[in-house]
Amino acid sequence: MPGSRRSQRQRAVSELRAQGRYGPELRDVLPGFVGLVLAVLAPVLLLVWFYRALGVGGLVLGVVLLAAAAAVGVRWRRAVVRRRGGHYTAAELTRLDDQGLAVAAARMLRRDGWRVVDLTAREGRPRLYARDRRGRELDVAFRPVASSAATDEDEGVPAPLREAGRPGIDRLIRVVVHLGGFSRTDVLWASRQGGVQLLDGRQLQRWAAGESLDDLGLPARSG
Repeated sequence: MPGSRRSQRQRAVSELRAQGRYGPELRDVLPGFVGLVLAVLAPVLLLVWFYRALGVGGLVLGVVLLAAAAAVGVRWRRAVVRRRGGHYTAAELTRLDDQGLAVAAARMLRRDGWRVVDLTAREGRPRLYARDRRGRELDVAFRPVASSAATDEDEGVPAPLREAGRPGIDRLIRVVVHLGGFSRTDVLWASRQGGVQLLDGRQLQRWAAGESLDDLGLPARSG
């Protein structure tokens, strides 16, 4: 009977969907199809408008503008893919805020083979935990972008590096990242703790350019 055939087909389709073998439905592919049509149709309509408004010169102008827009789009897309892959230019780093710096660090860690957990929501400030295949664990904290080593020294107070963790209670390697430079107080404090690495702006640029934390002197294991 037609009704039974329909129900059998619906059951077969449901089983295939559950197994992931049925494929996408029209509603799944329709937005992408519409976007593709618009991406092809819009330039054509624009060229037609230029031709009708300005003649052959307008057509040439339209082609030049479309070529320039395409070149900009390709460069923008490549930059997005590059940053998602954990590579940043020095200029891009300087434009990051505190949260953006944490996102960039997480991407660079994943690029180097670390598994990363973002603890920002739990800690209330940018904070990362990472682990690599060798079993090393990182506690990555961030000096606020707005602060500077000069300010720390002028005020005569130590920078808030102790927020990176309490030394001696575990075997975490602590990394403190800052876009600027660290004060003498910071360096002395870190040298006394063991298992703490300060990553200043210059080292951060090298890391963002493709060097790994090991290349920058990451300890093999905190003591």
